[in-house]
Amino acid sequence: MGKHRRPHILVTGAAGALAQQVISRLKEDCDLVAIDFREQVYLGDDIPSYCIDFNKRVFEDLFRRYEFDGVIHLGRIQSSELTRMRRYNANVLGTQKLLDLSHKYGVHRVVVLSTYHVYGAVAYNPALIDESAPLKSAGLSADLIDSVELENLANIYLWRYPDLNITILRPCNIVGPGVRNSISTLLAGQNAPVLAGFSPMMQFIHIDDMADAIVKTYQKPTRGIFNVAPEDWVACQHALKLAGCRRIPIPSVPPIIPTVILRALKLRRFPSYLMAFFKYPVVIDGRAFAKEFNFKPKRPLKEIFRFYRDNKEPV
Repeated sequence: MGKHRRPHILVTGAAGALAQQVISRLKEDCDLVAIDFREQVYLGDDIPSYCIDFNKRVFEDLFRRYEFDGVIHLGRIQSSELTRMRRYNANVLGTQKLLDLSHKYGVHRVVVLSTYHVYGAVAYNPALIDESAPLKSAGLSADLIDSVELENLANIYLWRYPDLNITILRPCNIVGPGVRNSISTLLAGQNAPVLAGFSPMMQFIHIDDMADAIVKTYQKPTRGIFNVAPEDWVACQHALKLAGCRRIPIPSVPPIIPTVILRALKLRRFPSYLMAFFKYPVVIDGRAFAKEFNFKPKRPLKEIFRFYRDNKEPV
């Protein structure tokens, strides 16, 4: 191998729009390998792409073959996908395998994408939640246990293997073109169920800005955990209004009612734990990340909501 070879980077979650944005930003200067647990995607002749279970033996062969310098782990399976057991295998056991192999094969930079959902939505959350706040969500919803465990696992490796240079990112709601998460589905629809009497503050980051944030993170090996969020936020019901959604108020008790309404609106993939996030504010403090990585989002809220208003999908 030549001394000046390009960095070899493994990107997981390649079927997702965010991973594809990150790949398009890095491909000029890096040799990339893309993998996804769910499906194989074509990203051009120059980027090998695999559909692989992290827990299978062939996964280790990739580390031997490509000699990765870095790993960008964006492949967290969301709670609206797969069964709880399969999700646990992918998110927790799969991530453990990924980090073990990274250590074994001398990877020296790892970025792990988590979520602000790990903080949990409760009535007595502080006005701005910083990175030292406890992760309450595992005690609130079984659907978030694997997200918290994935984080705890990454945290253990962060301290046990400093040579991996692990950075864990906890972004707010990622939205924009191509994003298929629950909040984006809601903003894209004509009708949006809202909990009567509740309109908590929410934060949104455009997928372009989040991709920039991940690239900046990769390029500066500062270890640690960082929230990623803009400095502005908006009330949930106002956000839906700006996105052109017709709001349908539903009573928040009994718990069965929201489920019934969601089914009626054909939002079957809307995880029930998100109900709490439509009741209580979870506003995260992104200043540490902004300062450390010299990051400022370029896409304002009005541009984010205009996209959804102009691209309504019939639900």
